[in-house]
Parts: sequence; C-alpha cells; structure tokens
Amino acid sequence: MTNTDQTKPARPLGARILGGIQQFARMIARTSGHPMAFALALGLIVVWALSGPWFRFGNTWLLVINTVANLITFLMIFLIRSAQNRESEAVQLKLDELIRATQAAHNSLLDIEELSEEELDRIKARFERLARKARAEPVPVQAESIHRVDSPEKTNPAG
Repeated sequence: MTNTDQTKPARPLGARILGGIQQFARMIARTSGHPMAFALALGLIVVWALSGPWFRFGNTWLLVINTVANLITFLMIFLIRSAQNRESEAVQLKLDELIRATQAAHNSLLDIEELSEEELDRIKARFERLARKARAEPVPVQAESIHRVDSPEKTNPAG
C-alpha cells in the first residue's frame, strides 16, 4: 500500500470552516496592505465626495460614508490583530529555536513570553546588571580591533 492509496481523515466541519475563515483573513490582510487597496479606498472617497451635490449633501449621503468607514474599521481591527498575533508567534518560535540551538544560551528563556510581569522584571534586572558589568570590564582584544575600525580618532596612526 502506497501513500497515494491512503486517504486523509476528514476534518470536522468546524475545523474546515475555521480554516477557511483563517485563509480568507490572511488573504484580506495581505491585499489590504497593497498600494492598490489604498488607491481603491481613495477612489471610493473621491466618488463619494463628487456624489455630494447629487444627494444635496444630505444626511443619507453622510451616513453612507460613515457607516462604510465604521464597518471597515471594525473588521480591520480584528484582521490587523490576527496578523500581529500570527507574526509575533512566528518570531517567538524562531527565537525559541535560536535559543535552543545555541549552547551558551539559557534554555529557561524559551517560553519567557508566558511569565508574569514580576518574573519578567526580575529577569530584565538580571540582564541589566550583566550589561553594566560587561561595560565595566576591559574590552577584549577582538572587540578593541572592531572599535579601532569604527572610530576615526583611533584609525588614524598619526593621531
């Protein structure tokens, strides 16, 4: 029996619907950031403004743009937040992998985003102490050579 003979188990209806919604939301988030989306929105506003005299700049004319803008804003808040959550989680997973793969790194930092504010403050204070201590220590030879290249007063042999 080969892999082509095996069938995937059917996903439950709720999972298929959620997957479709997520896919649609990603597509809308991607396309709404495109320059053509901005041009379309700008064009819509121009058409609305030019239609003002036709509707005698009445309350209905104002209500149309107000309602459309509010609905789009309401939906975009959730789309933007969803995209931010997805990107943040992806970056966090990449950082976790770098921490895990680096031998000198502290593996206890892998799920640091799940800690309480107090625990994060303690870790931050610890790293701030380490940074102050590192700045107070003499600069290693390799780092000194980098500083000599970067700073003009140290690169001039005559100065």
